[in-house]
Amino acid sequence: MPRLPSSCYRLQLRNGTDFEKAAELLPYLARLGVSDLYLSPIFAAQPGSTHGYDVIDPTQIDSDLGGRHGFDRLADAAKALGIDIILDIVPNHVAFTLDNPWLRDVLAKGEKSRYFHCFDIMPNKRLALPMLEAPFEEILNEGGISVEAGADGPVMLQGDLRVPLDPHTVQEDLEQMDRTAIKHLHDRQFWRLCHWRTERDAITHRRFFNVTSLIGIRAEDPAVLDETHSLIFDLVESGAVAGLRIDHIDGLADPAAYLRRLEARLPDTPIWLEKILAPGESLPDWRVEGTTGYVLARDIAQVLTNGDGADRVNALYQRETGRHEKFGRIVASAKRAILETELAAELWRLQAMVEDLAADDRVASEYGPETWRQAILSLIAELSRYRTYLDGTTPSADDVAVLRDAADIAAEGLPDRRPLDFLQRVLLDPDPAHSPLRLRLQQVSGAVMAKGQEDTAFYRYNALLSANEVGAEPDQPAIDDATFHHRMQARLRDMPGGLSLTSSHDTKRSEDARMRIAALTHHPEAMKALTERAGEINGESVDPNLRWYLIQSLWAIHPGAGTPQEMTERLCAHATKAMREAKEGTSWQHPDDAYESAALHYAAALVMAFATLPERTAEAARTAERLSLAQLSLKLTLPGIPDIYQGGEIGNYRLTDPDNRAAVHFDFLATALDDPGTLSALDCAKLDLTRTILTLRRDNKEFFAAAGYEPDATSPDALSFIRRAGGQSLRVVVSRGPALERAACEAGPGEKQIWPGSDSDLTGAVVIFMT
Repeated sequence: MPRLPSSCYRLQLRNGTDFEKAAELLPYLARLGVSDLYLSPIFAAQPGSTHGYDVIDPTQIDSDLGGRHGFDRLADAAKALGIDIILDIVPNHVAFTLDNPWLRDVLAKGEKSRYFHCFDIMPNKRLALPMLEAPFEEILNEGGISVEAGADGPVMLQGDLRVPLDPHTVQEDLEQMDRTAIKHLHDRQFWRLCHWRTERDAITHRRFFNVTSLIGIRAEDPAVLDETHSLIFDLVESGAVAGLRIDHIDGLADPAAYLRRLEARLPDTPIWLEKILAPGESLPDWRVEGTTGYVLARDIAQVLTNGDGADRVNALYQRETGRHEKFGRIVASAKRAILETELAAELWRLQAMVEDLAADDRVASEYGPETWRQAILSLIAELSRYRTYLDGTTPSADDVAVLRDAADIAAEGLPDRRPLDFLQRVLLDPDPAHSPLRLRLQQVSGAVMAKGQEDTAFYRYNALLSANEVGAEPDQPAIDDATFHHRMQARLRDMPGGLSLTSSHDTKRSEDARMRIAALTHHPEAMKALTERAGEINGESVDPNLRWYLIQSLWAIHPGAGTPQEMTERLCAHATKAMREAKEGTSWQHPDDAYESAALHYAAALVMAFATLPERTAEAARTAERLSLAQLSLKLTLPGIPDIYQGGEIGNYRLTDPDNRAAVHFDFLATALDDPGTLSALDCAKLDLTRTILTLRRDNKEFFAAAGYEPDATSPDALSFIRRAGGQSLRVVVSRGPALERAACEAGPGEKQIWPGSDSDLTGAVVIFMT
């Protein structure tokens, strides 16, 4: 059996944090009660990378972080304090840049490169390099393309680009080559340079989502897995790394086969997956501990949201913005648009594959390209989850149902459902000839869902932004206690070792910002007060939906926003991202300066108008603090392994990246652990609660590993549950808004109150007892 953490602490490397800095934090983490340090990717990444997911060499540790020697020193220092390391790995893709030595080798040698089989490149096509600011011919004719003998072989130059040439194709003196000779030399390469704007339909490699600068890795090939994971295997087998987090498992061609091979090579190594489960979806029968915890964050937010109040906030949203469209239709529309625009290259490739299969079918062969294009668009747009897991064996009943339901909805908008029926048939048929389409469509559908829902619809449907979270459904903001308890019992059964997060580097809002917005459902009059104050600003030139979004965003970050200038900078930076993600009036590809300028002026005016918040929001602010403690206590005590995101041990009021990846003042936190007098009431309570329960979990591993879960009816006005094992019990009582009644805070027979240790302004938020 794998050894599981009692808790973990997620640390984002880079941006000033390297292995030496991480080692300095270890004593603080040990005192906090953390059992495992959970690191973002450590592999050699694109120069200047701020996150590490753009790997350029998976077999090397990044020298900017301290290299292998620095990592080994960190691992040794951690072990000396009883802390293990969990590593975030990236099997799906690497950087598609000229800084990638594996890619440079492929560019110079083509199919003869030892790394050629590692990359997911379209067969029988020259590898498109959409890296130019204009078409190749235009730049060539203007004298902007040249060639020279580089240190490692001949290269073609354009500005800062130095693209390796196949030396066997160089038939002339490089110094004497004119434009015609350079053109012919370019034509002889395995690759071809082209304008970056052609990436929509000219790319010939599998991308990560719509990011052309990342290229897919063929991890389904055992030889590729061995080569790309050689460092990972070494780190785990040497004992330096104790567990793995798998980034973007849904991007792999065959996740199940990948996980089987990984488990065979690294038996008894705990593995967690970045996998977004849709409502009603269960994790496939894979030998892993569970997911990284987005669904638990959703469940906690939903149970702490007031359903009636959410309806009142939604009604106000509709009146203020005039928006009435259902979220599901917004998602489907966004997914179609993403597939037709940002992922058009993937759509055309799928269409070509379907047409090839249809040519051998007497009925399907009668349909033309546009019919197949619309059928693919409609089917993917209506899929209710990121992907299915068809692998050429007998499909699961769940996957069959998901495809059938999507086809039934899609058929309502098409003149003929026969093409959809054909698509279903070839996807479900285990015929090996259908495998390429089946694998590719499943990879694409996950990208479409991520870009269509998370990165588009979440910025268009803005009624209650606390519900616009990874793994959540914004039109389902609240659940009752019975539903919550049922989900937690299912979690204990299906995923007892899953991670429990409330903030991460990928969440749309950090945990306490989320609870600030959720608190508005307990006090809808506060949302009304915010809109009335904002109404004093001239915002007629700004979309009302965007105005609403900015009001809730400012409310969310207000306690931790800093000076008015810092608050303005943060809100405006986030507003720019939100507008471009929504793609209504502006976008990343086609920014509209006038549209954005009006919104940013409005955002700055909001900050000034909300220098002092309306008096009618005061009770909502107090409720938000209670909800923050309730959320934290649930994460720490529910089935699963608590994952603390850096800085989340005190109030954390961040928006989506890059805001949520800001530097953390660890020296301040370490001092506050001994002297909390400088902290606010909430910060003090969060830090104390975190340390108390993490230490309890570390000292009582067997209890938490074996404890069951049952609802507790002794506190009917609160959310309460009991976990029992081996004659011990843990009872947790949390507020869902109002302060707990004194009766709910009284210990039962044989119980000892373990938190809070003393009365405070926030005592009525959470009470935890243990026998």
